[in-house]
Amino acid sequence: MILAAVLFTFHSYAQKEQDKDVPASVKAALQSKYAEATAVEWEKEDGNLEAEFKIGKTEYSVVFDNAGKILDTEVEIEKDALPAAAKEYISKNHAGQKIKEAAKITDHKGVVTYEAEIKGSDLMFDENGNFLKELGKEND
Repeated sequence: MILAAVLFTFHSYAQKEQDKDVPASVKAALQSKYAEATAVEWEKEDGNLEAEFKIGKTEYSVVFDNAGKILDTEVEIEKDALPAAAKEYISKNHAGQKIKEAAKITDHKGVVTYEAEIKGSDLMFDENGNFLKELGKEND
């Protein structure tokens, strides 16, 4: 049981990155683009670094490669800011489900997608609100 607890703790720690372990080029890129960022937390994501932070009351998540290039940016948006087609899809295909959170995601090529979190999963939509896929479906 102790071994399981130690392994769990180690695994959890491995996900987070200490600020001192983040390359200077990545920190400089964050500071350059998001100088007002507060409460920055770092995580490893598929060999890249993800910075989660706030600007004012808005939550951001930005993924950088190790050289400091932004790979994608996720910005929290109001649920009403989702494209009409996305809201329509949710009301038709997930009747009775409330949107918990919504985000606008822009990749390094400028391609925009939207994410709507409902109970147990994230629904992904293109820039026009057309359904793309469902992620993380759980039975809760």
